[in-house]
Amino acid sequence: MSKRKGSWFWIRRVWATLGLIAMLGFAGWSFVAYQASGEAREALVGDHRVEVTRGADHWLLTPTELSPRKVGLVFFPGALVEPAAYAPLLRKVATAGYPVLLVEVPNRGVFGGADGAEVIRRARLAMQGVVGISEWVVAGHSRGGAVAARMVRESGAGIRGLVLVGTSHPRDFSLAESTLLVTKVLGTHDGVSAIEKSEKNRHLLPATCRWVILEGGNHSQFGSYGIQPGDSFATISREQQQELTKSAIVHALESVVHASASADSAGG
Repeated sequence: MSKRKGSWFWIRRVWATLGLIAMLGFAGWSFVAYQASGEAREALVGDHRVEVTRGADHWLLTPTELSPRKVGLVFFPGALVEPAAYAPLLRKVATAGYPVLLVEVPNRGVFGGADGAEVIRRARLAMQGVVGISEWVVAGHSRGGAVAARMVRESGAGIRGLVLVGTSHPRDFSLAESTLLVTKVLGTHDGVSAIEKSEKNRHLLPATCRWVILEGGNHSQFGSYGIQPGDSFATISREQQQELTKSAIVHALESVVHASASADSAGG
Protein backbone atom coordinates (compact mmCIF):
# COMPACT_ATOMS: atom_id res chain seq x y z
CA MET A 1 0.00 0.00 0.00
CA SER A 2 1.42 3.38 -0.97
CA LYS A 3 1.89 6.08 1.62
CA ARG A 4 -0.84 8.22 -0.03
CA LYS A 5 -3.37 5.36 -0.11
CA GLY A 6 -2.50 4.52 3.48
CA SER A 7 -3.22 8.09 4.56
CA TRP A 8 -6.63 8.13 2.85
CA PHE A 9 -7.48 4.82 4.49
CA TRP A 10 -6.87 6.25 7.95
CA ILE A 11 -8.65 9.51 7.17
CA ARG A 12 -11.76 7.62 6.02
CA ARG A 13 -11.59 5.41 9.07
CA VAL A 14 -11.35 8.38 11.43
CA TRP A 15 -14.29 10.09 9.75
CA ALA A 16 -16.36 6.90 9.86
CA THR A 17 -15.57 6.51 13.56
CA LEU A 18 -16.44 10.13 14.33
CA GLY A 19 -19.68 9.77 12.34
CA LEU A 20 -20.64 6.67 14.30
CA ILE A 21 -19.88 8.38 17.61
CA ALA A 22 -21.95 11.41 16.58
CA MET A 23 -24.85 9.18 15.49
CA LEU A 24 -24.80 7.20 18.73
CA GLY A 25 -24.53 10.40 20.74
CA PHE A 26 -27.53 11.92 18.97
CA ALA A 27 -29.53 8.73 19.40
CA GLY A 28 -28.66 8.65 23.11
CA TRP A 29 -29.57 12.30 23.57
CA SER A 30 -32.86 11.79 21.73
CA PHE A 31 -33.70 8.76 23.86
CA VAL A 32 -33.14 10.73 27.06
CA ALA A 33 -34.86 13.85 25.71
CA TYR A 34 -38.12 12.05 25.00
CA GLN A 35 -38.38 10.34 28.39
CA ALA A 36 -41.11 11.46 30.79
CA SER A 37 -40.00 13.27 33.91
CA GLY A 38 -40.41 11.75 37.35
CA GLU A 39 -43.18 14.25 38.05
CA ALA A 40 -45.00 13.10 34.92
CA ARG A 41 -44.92 9.45 35.99
CA GLU A 42 -46.25 10.42 39.41
CA ALA A 43 -49.17 12.15 37.68
CA LEU A 44 -50.30 8.73 36.45
CA VAL A 45 -50.84 7.57 40.02
CA GLY A 46 -54.43 7.90 41.15
CA ASP A 47 -55.51 9.81 44.24
CA HIS A 48 -58.66 11.30 45.82
CA ARG A 49 -59.06 13.76 42.92
CA VAL A 50 -58.33 11.61 39.86
CA GLU A 51 -58.72 7.87 39.38
CA VAL A 52 -56.19 6.42 36.93
CA THR A 53 -56.96 3.14 35.15
CA ARG A 54 -54.36 1.40 33.00
CA GLY A 55 -55.73 -0.28 29.89
CA ALA A 56 -53.96 -2.52 27.39
CA ASP A 57 -52.73 0.44 25.35
CA HIS A 58 -54.13 3.50 27.07
CA TRP A 59 -54.70 5.25 30.39
CA LEU A 60 -58.07 6.56 31.58
CA LEU A 61 -58.04 9.53 33.96
CA THR A 62 -61.43 9.97 35.65
CA PRO A 63 -62.32 12.88 37.96
CA THR A 64 -63.57 11.77 41.36
CA GLU A 65 -64.40 15.05 43.12
CA LEU A 66 -66.66 16.35 40.33
CA SER A 67 -69.40 14.51 38.51
CA PRO A 68 -67.84 13.52 35.17
CA ARG A 69 -69.19 15.52 32.25
CA LYS A 70 -70.82 13.76 29.32
CA VAL A 71 -67.94 14.80 27.06
CA GLY A 72 -64.50 13.21 27.18
CA LEU A 73 -61.05 13.91 25.77
CA VAL A 74 -58.93 11.53 23.68
CA PHE A 75 -55.25 12.52 23.47
CA PHE A 76 -52.44 11.23 21.24
CA PRO A 77 -48.77 11.77 22.23
CA GLY A 78 -46.10 13.16 19.94
CA ALA A 79 -43.78 10.81 18.05
CA LEU A 80 -41.02 9.22 20.16
CA VAL A 81 -42.30 10.90 23.32
CA GLU A 82 -43.03 8.62 26.27
CA PRO A 83 -46.83 8.87 26.72
CA ALA A 84 -46.53 9.48 30.47
CA ALA A 85 -44.95 12.85 29.64
CA TYR A 86 -48.44 14.24 28.99
CA ALA A 87 -49.90 13.09 32.30
CA PRO A 88 -49.46 16.42 34.15
CA LEU A 89 -51.29 18.33 31.41
CA LEU A 90 -54.06 15.77 31.08
CA ARG A 91 -54.47 15.44 34.82
CA LYS A 92 -55.30 19.16 34.89
CA VAL A 93 -58.04 18.51 32.34
CA ALA A 94 -59.40 15.62 34.40
CA THR A 95 -59.55 17.72 37.58
CA ALA A 96 -61.73 20.17 35.62
CA GLY A 97 -64.32 17.39 35.42
CA TYR A 98 -63.61 15.71 32.08
CA PRO A 99 -62.61 12.04 31.63
CA VAL A 100 -59.39 11.75 29.61
CA LEU A 101 -58.02 8.91 27.52
CA LEU A 102 -54.27 8.95 26.85
CA VAL A 103 -53.71 6.56 23.94
CA GLU A 104 -50.37 4.90 23.24
CA VAL A 105 -49.25 5.26 19.63
CA PRO A 106 -47.74 1.98 18.30
CA ASN A 107 -43.92 2.04 18.36
CA ARG A 108 -44.18 5.60 19.72
CA GLY A 109 -45.01 6.77 16.22
CA VAL A 110 -41.90 5.48 14.42
CA PHE A 111 -41.80 2.83 11.67
CA GLY A 112 -45.27 3.93 10.56
CA GLY A 113 -46.82 3.54 14.00
CA ALA A 114 -48.58 6.90 13.75
CA ASP A 115 -49.82 6.30 10.22
CA GLY A 116 -51.58 2.95 10.33
CA ALA A 117 -55.12 2.04 11.30
CA GLU A 118 -54.04 0.42 14.58
CA VAL A 119 -53.73 3.66 16.55
CA ILE A 120 -57.28 4.75 15.66
CA ARG A 121 -58.56 1.25 16.41
CA ARG A 122 -56.97 1.51 19.85
CA ALA A 123 -58.61 4.85 20.47
CA ARG A 124 -62.04 3.62 19.38
CA LEU A 125 -61.88 0.55 21.61
CA ALA A 126 -60.82 2.66 24.57
CA MET A 127 -63.65 5.14 23.92
CA GLN A 128 -66.20 2.33 23.84
CA GLY A 129 -65.03 1.23 27.27
CA VAL A 130 -65.79 4.55 28.97
CA VAL A 131 -69.29 4.40 30.44
CA GLY A 132 -71.56 7.42 30.03
CA ILE A 133 -69.50 9.29 27.43
CA SER A 134 -70.99 9.60 23.95
CA GLU A 135 -69.29 12.78 22.74
CA TRP A 136 -65.58 13.33 22.44
CA VAL A 137 -62.97 15.95 21.71
CA VAL A 138 -59.89 14.47 20.03
CA ALA A 139 -56.50 16.09 20.59
CA GLY A 140 -52.83 15.46 19.96
CA HIS A 141 -49.41 17.03 20.26
CA SER A 142 -47.02 17.26 17.32
CA ARG A 143 -47.34 14.02 15.30
CA GLY A 144 -50.17 13.09 17.64
CA GLY A 145 -52.02 16.04 16.14
CA ALA A 146 -51.72 14.39 12.74
CA VAL A 147 -53.31 11.23 14.20
CA ALA A 148 -56.12 13.27 15.79
CA ALA A 149 -56.84 15.08 12.50
CA ARG A 150 -56.86 11.79 10.59
CA MET A 151 -59.20 10.23 13.11
CA VAL A 152 -61.63 13.12 12.61
CA ARG A 153 -61.50 12.62 8.85
CA GLU A 154 -61.68 8.83 8.78
CA SER A 155 -63.72 7.93 11.84
CA GLY A 156 -65.67 10.93 13.04
CA ALA A 157 -68.63 9.25 14.73
CA GLY A 158 -69.18 10.73 18.18
CA ILE A 159 -66.39 13.29 17.78
CA ARG A 160 -67.49 16.87 18.35
CA GLY A 161 -64.20 18.74 18.64
CA LEU A 162 -60.55 18.71 17.62
CA VAL A 163 -57.59 20.32 19.43
CA LEU A 164 -54.26 20.49 17.59
CA VAL A 165 -51.37 21.21 19.95
CA GLY A 166 -47.92 22.26 18.72
CA THR A 167 -48.45 20.85 15.24
CA SER A 168 -48.73 22.09 11.65
CA HIS A 169 -51.13 19.26 10.77
CA PRO A 170 -53.29 18.62 8.89
CA ARG A 171 -50.95 19.04 5.94
CA ASP A 172 -51.97 16.35 3.46
CA PHE A 173 -55.77 16.74 3.51
CA SER A 174 -58.35 19.40 4.24
CA LEU A 175 -60.75 19.77 7.15
CA ALA A 176 -61.91 23.17 5.93
CA GLU A 177 -65.49 21.96 5.47
CA SER A 178 -65.68 20.32 8.89
CA THR A 179 -68.42 21.51 11.24
CA LEU A 180 -66.45 20.45 14.32
CA LEU A 181 -65.24 22.89 16.94
CA VAL A 182 -61.53 23.11 16.10
CA THR A 183 -58.81 24.69 18.25
CA LYS A 184 -55.14 25.14 17.41
CA VAL A 185 -52.61 25.80 20.20
CA LEU A 186 -49.15 27.03 19.21
CA GLY A 187 -46.08 28.43 20.96
CA THR A 188 -44.16 31.41 19.60
CA HIS A 189 -40.82 29.74 20.46
CA ASP A 190 -41.69 26.35 18.96
CA GLY A 191 -38.62 25.33 16.95
CA VAL A 192 -40.16 22.06 15.72
CA SER A 193 -43.62 23.25 14.60
CA ALA A 194 -43.14 26.94 13.96
CA ILE A 195 -46.26 29.10 13.70
CA GLU A 196 -45.31 29.93 10.10
CA LYS A 197 -45.83 26.30 9.12
CA SER A 198 -49.35 26.32 10.52
CA GLU A 199 -50.13 29.63 8.82
CA LYS A 200 -49.30 28.04 5.46
CA ASN A 201 -51.87 25.35 6.21
CA ARG A 202 -54.55 27.65 7.63
CA HIS A 203 -56.73 27.04 4.55
CA LEU A 204 -56.94 23.35 5.51
CA LEU A 205 -58.83 24.20 8.71
CA PRO A 206 -62.35 25.61 9.15
CA ALA A 207 -62.62 29.39 9.09
CA THR A 208 -64.13 29.09 12.59
CA CYS A 209 -60.97 27.46 14.00
CA ARG A 210 -59.91 29.07 17.29
CA TRP A 211 -56.19 29.91 17.32
CA VAL A 212 -54.50 30.10 20.73
CA ILE A 213 -50.99 31.53 20.57
CA LEU A 214 -48.82 31.06 23.65
CA GLU A 215 -46.23 33.83 23.87
CA GLY A 216 -42.88 32.30 24.84
CA GLY A 217 -44.07 28.70 24.63
CA ASN A 218 -41.95 26.09 22.84
CA HIS A 219 -42.56 22.55 21.55
CA SER A 220 -41.23 20.41 24.39
CA GLN A 221 -43.08 22.11 27.23
CA PHE A 222 -46.47 20.94 26.00
CA GLY A 223 -45.33 17.70 27.63
CA SER A 224 -43.09 16.98 30.60
CA TYR A 225 -39.91 15.65 29.01
CA GLY A 226 -36.50 17.00 27.97
CA ILE A 227 -35.61 19.53 25.29
CA GLN A 228 -36.57 17.99 21.97
CA PRO A 229 -33.89 18.12 19.24
CA GLY A 230 -34.50 21.15 17.04
CA ASP A 231 -36.64 22.97 19.59
CA SER A 232 -36.04 26.51 20.89
CA PHE A 233 -35.88 27.53 24.53
CA ALA A 234 -39.11 28.79 26.06
CA THR A 235 -39.40 32.10 27.87
CA ILE A 236 -42.28 30.95 30.04
CA SER A 237 -42.25 28.10 32.52
CA ARG A 238 -43.50 24.60 31.73
CA GLU A 239 -46.18 25.05 34.38
CA GLN A 240 -47.41 28.27 32.73
CA GLN A 241 -47.43 26.72 29.27
CA GLN A 242 -49.34 23.65 30.38
CA GLU A 243 -51.83 25.71 32.39
CA LEU A 244 -52.58 27.82 29.31
CA THR A 245 -52.85 24.69 27.18
CA LYS A 246 -55.19 23.11 29.71
CA SER A 247 -57.39 26.20 29.57
CA ALA A 248 -57.58 25.97 25.77
CA ILE A 249 -58.52 22.27 25.92
CA VAL A 250 -61.11 22.81 28.64
CA HIS A 251 -62.57 25.70 26.62
CA ALA A 252 -62.99 23.30 23.68
CA LEU A 253 -64.67 20.72 25.91
CA GLU A 254 -66.98 23.30 27.45
CA SER A 255 -67.90 24.56 23.98
CA VAL A 256 -69.03 21.05 23.04
CA VAL A 257 -71.07 20.81 26.24
CA HIS A 258 -72.79 24.12 25.49
CA ALA A 259 -73.38 23.21 21.84
CA SER A 260 -74.97 19.90 22.88
CA ALA A 261 -77.16 21.64 25.47
CA SER A 262 -78.31 24.16 22.86
CA ALA A 263 -79.12 21.37 20.40
CA ASP A 264 -81.12 19.53 23.07
CA SER A 265 -83.06 22.68 23.92
CA ALA A 266 -83.84 23.34 20.27
CA GLY A 267 -84.95 19.76 19.79
CA GLY A 268 -87.09 19.78 22.90
